[in-house]
This record gives sequence, structure tokens and C-alpha cells, in this order.
Amino acid sequence: MKIIVASKNPVKIEAARKSFATAFADHEIEVLAVDAPSLVSEQPMSTQETRDGAVNRVRYCQQHHSADYFVSYEGGVDVLDDIPSTYAVVCIADASRLQTGRTATLPLPNQIYQKLKLGEELGPAMDDMFNTVNIKQKGGAIGQLTNGLETRSSIYISATLLTLSAFFYPDLF
Repeated sequence: MKIIVASKNPVKIEAARKSFATAFADHEIEVLAVDAPSLVSEQPMSTQETRDGAVNRVRYCQQHHSADYFVSYEGGVDVLDDIPSTYAVVCIADASRLQTGRTATLPLPNQIYQKLKLGEELGPAMDDMFNTVNIKQKGGAIGQLTNGLETRSSIYISATLLTLSAFFYPDLF
């Protein structure tokens, strides 16, 4: 089974690999990473913009590559229930359907949110605050703010498996 991941970020690639290996344990999984444009802001600041970025990345891959499944992850920020939060939208498509899902949300410190509103991206803002380097390709803000109890990878895997449910039961979705 060939999976195209719309990113060269190792966290996203490994999350897709682990998710599909779990979901399709009886298949050999081949994962190809592709740079795919989101066509949205570097740091999406709404649910719609975040979803659009994930869908745009998958559509780009569908137009330029052949695979059984296409997967993208787009990290976003929004104010949810009056709390500045971060999350990611996962988008999965095959030849006949496209499905999106969302990770769990993580509340953001106000000083981080203020930097994001001024145009900074979450990863670099977190690196500045916690004196880390390239946190987005490691545990992410989630790993940092949960003291490693959750990571960017762990929530991507969970969201990917949940989003795949529409492919397991296509007659229901």
C-alpha cells in the first residue's frame, strides 16, 4: 500500500507510517514524503484556514502523484471556547473520497498567542520561549507544554486513526 504524506517533516511522516501500519497490519506500507503547498498562511489562525491548508496539500499530491492514500497535517491556532488553542487538521484521501479530522486541542499561553497574532509561527515562538531548537520537528508545543506526556506525533496518530474510520466503513460516511 502506497501512502503519500504531504510533508517532509519527520514527525508527520512517522505518524502516518505508524497509523497506516496499525490500521492495515496485513499490508506492506510504503510511505513517500512530498513537499506540498498549503496555499494558506505559514501559521493558520482559524479552523477554516487550517482545514483549507490540509485539503490543499492533499489535492496537490493527488494531482502530481499516484498512491493508495494521501495524508496531510496542518497545524493551526484558533480561539476555541474563549481559549487560544492549537491543534492540527488531518486530511486523508484515496481515489474516491476525502475526509478531514482534527487532533485534540492544546491551550496556548497568552504570550505565545500574542506572538502568533503578530505573524510568528508556533514552532519558532515556542523555541524562543523555551530555548529549544526546531521543536516542531520533535515533540512540538504539545510535548513541551505537557512535559512529554503527549507529543505532536501521539496526537497525529490518534487523529489519523480516527479519520480513517470513514474509509473502514465507506457506506456509513
